[in-house]
Amino acid sequence: MSLVCAQEGDNKEQEVDDIKTDIRGKGIVVDGTVTKTKINPLAPSKAAFYSALFPGLGQIYNKRYWKVPIVYAAIGTGIYAYVYNDDLYDRFRTAFKRRRVGFMDDEFLDINGTGIDLSDQALQDGQERYQRDRDLALLITIALYALNIVDANVDAHLKQFNVDDDLAFHFQPYLEYHPITSDPNYGLALTIKF
Repeated sequence: MSLVCAQEGDNKEQEVDDIKTDIRGKGIVVDGTVTKTKINPLAPSKAAFYSALFPGLGQIYNKRYWKVPIVYAAIGTGIYAYVYNDDLYDRFRTAFKRRRVGFMDDEFLDINGTGIDLSDQALQDGQERYQRDRDLALLITIALYALNIVDANVDAHLKQFNVDDDLAFHFQPYLEYHPITSDPNYGLALTIKF
């Protein structure tokens, strides 16, 4: 195959026998033919938007279906922890407020002698603990939601990288002897094939 190129400024023509590289950088050259790879530059932002709109939707957009149950389990666990601690916080707070007003009919007061009797200080400590745990669960859930968005975005970026079989990365140890002193030289050879 031959290619004729005209240079600007001269009327000289140059003949090239074989194309080995892609001159414009727009694709992959195989035996003189250019195969273009289609890349959607908006795919990462779409995946992130879909995950922000509805958790797990960005993973579905990226065709990483196995990640969706992990996303739902992580965010669902955070929501469950928040609801559980919020319920206990409300129970302890209500009992504490009723005792401070003078009512002695809350669920943490042992009227019949069959359960545990909690003091006012224990009720206050309990409500502070569950409030702290509730707030921590909320922060963790928000972090997991943000991680869902970041995962969808990064995964969409990584899908655009070339991972052909032609790519290779090999380590090979070697041993050679110095030509004058005959001392052994140890080393490691690194071969990268594109």
